[in-house]
Amino acid sequence: MTLQDIFLQPYQSYTNWEIALEFCAAFFGVLSVYFSIKKNIWVYPTGIISTVLYVYILFRFGLLGDCMINIYYSIMSIYGWILWSKNIDNQLHISVQKTTNNDKIVATILFVISIVLVGLVYYFKPAIDNHFSTKGVQLGLSHLDWANWLDVFTTSLFLVGMWLMAKRKVENWIFWIIGDIICIPMMLYKGLGITSIQYLVFTVMAIQGWREWRKNLS
Repeated sequence: MTLQDIFLQPYQSYTNWEIALEFCAAFFGVLSVYFSIKKNIWVYPTGIISTVLYVYILFRFGLLGDCMINIYYSIMSIYGWILWSKNIDNQLHISVQKTTNNDKIVATILFVISIVLVGLVYYFKPAIDNHFSTKGVQLGLSHLDWANWLDVFTTSLFLVGMWLMAKRKVENWIFWIIGDIICIPMMLYKGLGITSIQYLVFTVMAIQGWREWRKNLS
């Protein structure tokens, strides 16, 4: 299989509007990560544009976990925007901190809760696909492929990462790096080549963000 088959063939069945929508979502996503690295509050308005677009895109492609996490991103972006606005300087930058033991406990709880909730969504996915009716469908997790299971896992990683970023904790980048790496093949498998490239860029940027934030611990 050639690179053209991997990245371009899936888009033959897409409309120009769908391709443009994914490109815009990816562009604003990269822009948001750039502002995050710079500890600039513009991470949130640019991020909201990207996540709202991805809610629609991911729902269409059946990645319910990622769809849910983007809804969560949108909500947490508003929360983070409020928190960061209380801690910015004249250049719209914020100070950063290391996680406390209490942060680690909360992060662990959030991760477990996310695994359970996203797992439940996939459990009921046959009914969701059947217009929210259980008639004639079998509930369970046997219909999940490897990409769906990774979706459950990465959703939980990103949920914790988003919460830690809103709290201005340096360790948020660890969760983004791991999740981004996993999402590269997962998005290729789902036929979202542009988004897969976005996650590759995200991985590089997240490593840079980890280094930059560590240099500026308050």
